Amino acid sequence: MLQQTQVKTVIPYYQAFMQRFPDVYTLADAPQDEVLHHWTGLGYYARARNLQKSAQIIRDEYLGKFPDQLQQLIALPGIGRSTAAAVLSLACGQHHSILDGNVKRVLTRYFAVEGWPGNKKVEGKLWQFADRLTPKNRTADYTQAIMDMGATLCTRSKPKCDICPVQIDCLAFVQGRQAELPHKKPKKTIPVKFTFMLIPMWQKQLLIYKRPPAGLWGGLWGFYEVEQEQQIIEQALKLGLNDIQHQTLSPFRHTFSHFHLDIQPVVLHLKQEPVGQIMEDTQMWYDLSAPQNVGLAAPTKKLFSTISSSF
Repeated sequence: MLQQTQVKTVIPYYQAFMQRFPDVYTLADAPQDEVLHHWTGLGYYARARNLQKSAQIIRDEYLGKFPDQLQQLIALPGIGRSTAAAVLSLACGQHHSILDGNVKRVLTRYFAVEGWPGNKKVEGKLWQFADRLTPKNRTADYTQAIMDMGATLCTRSKPKCDICPVQIDCLAFVQGRQAELPHKKPKKTIPVKFTFMLIPMWQKQLLIYKRPPAGLWGGLWGFYEVEQEQQIIEQALKLGLNDIQHQTLSPFRHTFSHFHLDIQPVVLHLKQEPVGQIMEDTQMWYDLSAPQNVGLAAPTKKLFSTISSSF
């Protein structure tokens, strides 16, 4: 959960998640919809899917016991070298160096490393420094300390150099370059995409569907979309919706890491109760007055709230 998300945001999600899924078997055996429901609002939903896949692998291949070898952890979905090393260092007392975002910032400043830390060549240099500095004894203490130093002292902005225990040897401090380092990611234009989000509505029920497991909002429930206005009627007819009245809601933008998505919601008010069959595994009439525990794409949740407040 802490990958790409701040601690203060994660804490309530983590507490609720652990209460519902307290062990590997509970998580592995749970319906994916329920796992995604408990993740709704955290974003980067591939993390939730990978977490459950890893739990299932641990259940099936390791008899429920968490693996304790670095390569075994790295082989699990969604776990990279640094995460695996951190788990084994902190939980098992093993000697492994880590390189999360906080550690990258500390090492970049300490050694005055030039270039964006996300660059492979720069990252390789930082790994060399991490390996050199990580002690063989009390590795867990060192690992926790350098992560905490990055989170609390060597912060992204306004680092607290006056109370830093290593300031005397920090090249960025000596050179007065704390604000400059680490270098920022080179800017690039973020593309903008557009979609019409269709919201078939009968009384307080909205038609949603389960998205494919891979891709955007994979495995989450959301509204059907079309790219062009003239496709709205075509899609409605495909869904068996004939007698409808359009209502456009205020457009809004949802931003991903690599593009902006401008969304124009269109409510399709049904003039009579829907009679067509729906595919229960992949479609549902979601009752706003009796919310269900399913994973929802962020714009879907936002639109539920918008429409509910209009009643």
